Amino acid sequence: MSFQVINPATGETVKEIPVWDEATVEAALSQVAETTPAWASTPMAERCALMRKAAQVLRDNKEKYARIITTEMGKLITDARAEVEKCALVCDYYAEHGPAFLQDELISSDAGKSFVAYLPLGTVLAVMPWNFPFWQAFRFAAPALVAGNTGLLKHASNVPESALAIEAVFHEAGFPAGVFRTLMIRASQVQKVIEDPRVHAVTLTGSEPAGRQVAATAGANLKKSVLELGGSDAFIVLEDADLDETVKVAVTSRFLNTGQSCIAAKRFIVVDAIAEDFVTRFKAGAEVLQPGDPLNDETTMAPMARTDLRDELHQQVRDSIAAGAVPVTGCEPVEGAGAYYLPSILDRVEPGMRAYGEELFGPVAIVIRARDENDALRIANDSPYGLGGSIWTRDTARGERLARQMQSGATFINGLVKSDPRLPFGGVKNSGYGRELSHHGIHEFVNAKTIWIK
Repeated sequence: MSFQVINPATGETVKEIPVWDEATVEAALSQVAETTPAWASTPMAERCALMRKAAQVLRDNKEKYARIITTEMGKLITDARAEVEKCALVCDYYAEHGPAFLQDELISSDAGKSFVAYLPLGTVLAVMPWNFPFWQAFRFAAPALVAGNTGLLKHASNVPESALAIEAVFHEAGFPAGVFRTLMIRASQVQKVIEDPRVHAVTLTGSEPAGRQVAATAGANLKKSVLELGGSDAFIVLEDADLDETVKVAVTSRFLNTGQSCIAAKRFIVVDAIAEDFVTRFKAGAEVLQPGDPLNDETTMAPMARTDLRDELHQQVRDSIAAGAVPVTGCEPVEGAGAYYLPSILDRVEPGMRAYGEELFGPVAIVIRARDENDALRIANDSPYGLGGSIWTRDTARGERLARQMQSGATFINGLVKSDPRLPFGGVKNSGYGRELSHHGIHEFVNAKTIWIK
């Protein structure tokens, strides 16, 4: 058995990488377990210095890593370079701020001295998706390793070369070999790894069904878990929004990474007073994007990651149109080789349609019309997901008031929803639990240990 690297732009198989047998998995787990105590006792300054070296390795090899990303999952090469740079940024961030985030917290009590020490849990398993193959892994690994944990990565089956390259970054930076290992295993092998007593916690970014399975296994084994699952982010446009700026960001937010992002804007909830104007401008912006070779710097629309994902998306679109949604532009696959789908907009989406209640993980925007701001907020919260969202209005006080009522892990006012090492990232409802990034993220996988001294 092997993992196949299939170029989404051409449909060609460019590489095959063997799946590990049980003996190879056992050897890796044993190596990490043997390394874990020594890494936990390694001085914080040394761990941070190595993380800075990892950032430098990423920058020194940015073009090589970017081409791996683009060849495996189809991302525009310009976006792939930016992704590698962002990984370097998160490494530098935790190298700089990790010591302050994890310093002992003195607390006044009946003791002569009492404090909380933030100590590593042990080994953290990360089950990661393909859509940001480097970023997803590094935003877990940088804080986990700086905190003194060791890491295991089970990556998506269509990005095996990225998975191995990520491990190589840490080894090239000088980390001990057992501090971070990539496991070349199938999804069916994950449960056994979570159950292994040498694994102490698990984090997953992926689908809701995968999250439920991982959470159930982790819970049954009393292990900490963090889940970042699907999203159907609302993009509320009020009647006083600056439409020029709003539409510009709307196009970016929906079609960046070919729409394959958990925090991409997916539901454009527009008040009736400006809905027609918004849709006209949005259509014009979407139609500027042209599918092409993602390795070409001039291309503006990449393929989707796999043809099966494209076909599933198209079925959601067809079913929604059959139920009454109005196709504005696109809504068809691109003929020929590769997993291309036209930049698409569905208008007048309503409850009962697949596009209303399901996540559309690809380059399809849906427009839902609202009577006023209260109706827009109601629609935004009428979703099983709660990852991110945005509100567009010239009245920022109004935006902040509504943001506090939006059921999401993050709400941006007049800005593109994005992850930032300085800010916590995660969701509510079926979008998961726990937080990544900022000081919140590094505290997810530590033991907040009380020490009391008479």
